[in-house]
Amino acid sequence: MHNFNYHRAKDVADAAGLLGTAEDPKLLAGGMTLLPTLKNRLAAPTDLIDLAKIPDLKGITVTPTDVTVKAMTPHAVVAASAEIAKVLPALAQLAGNIGDPAVRHRGTIGGSVANSDPAADYPAAVVGLDATVVTNQREIAADDFFLGLFETALEPGEIITAVRFKVPTRAYYMKFRHPASGYAVVGTMVAQYGSTVRVAVTGAGPCVFRHTAAETALSKSFTPEAVANLDVSSADLLGDIHCSAEYRAHLVKVYVRRAVEALTR
Repeated sequence: MHNFNYHRAKDVADAAGLLGTAEDPKLLAGGMTLLPTLKNRLAAPTDLIDLAKIPDLKGITVTPTDVTVKAMTPHAVVAASAEIAKVLPALAQLAGNIGDPAVRHRGTIGGSVANSDPAADYPAAVVGLDATVVTNQREIAADDFFLGLFETALEPGEIITAVRFKVPTRAYYMKFRHPASGYAVVGTMVAQYGSTVRVAVTGAGPCVFRHTAAETALSKSFTPEAVANLDVSSADLLGDIHCSAEYRAHLVKVYVRRAVEALTR
């Protein structure tokens, strides 16, 4: 690990100020990705800005139409929330299946969303549940936030403060779980908002994406049969030692159908 200056920010304004003055700063949320990266000397920030002690970045607010999760809220807290389970059980279920207990108790929604890991679960919730990413400077629609592999619309000095999810008519998240890491080899969030359907896919491509063909088919007929024979191209999907692009394409089709089956039983 390279040497760096450590800062414990007292509030969001303090963190933003440190970001603006340090030479090459990094924000530390749960550290699930950043700390291993530092240990392997794959990153060498001059300054590490810890957000853990900022009280305004933790908490959950639930209304009949929205669920707002503040950025430093751990996955385990979301999974255990009775309020979320009542109005948006798909979100609690997704959070409860991230990684392992150690990851769920340290990892945060803001860190996961800002990282845009192609195999992370939360991006599927953000896109599938038509969320808004709230920062210290603006609000960003889910469809505009994730740009590519570990790339988002966040500007330098911008800090995620919360994620606000729209409560759907019904929703379900299902994933093909990597047996060691718990990451999504492929994960699908299917959410219905009246006559509109959103289908988000994580794990399969460089970043989360919407499956528009499935959305169109399900908007016409919300049944497993509507998506049973959809073709999924492997051209832009990931292939690695765990799973080929062709098999990921197959899994997308299977897991969208299974999510719909779960919602229509």
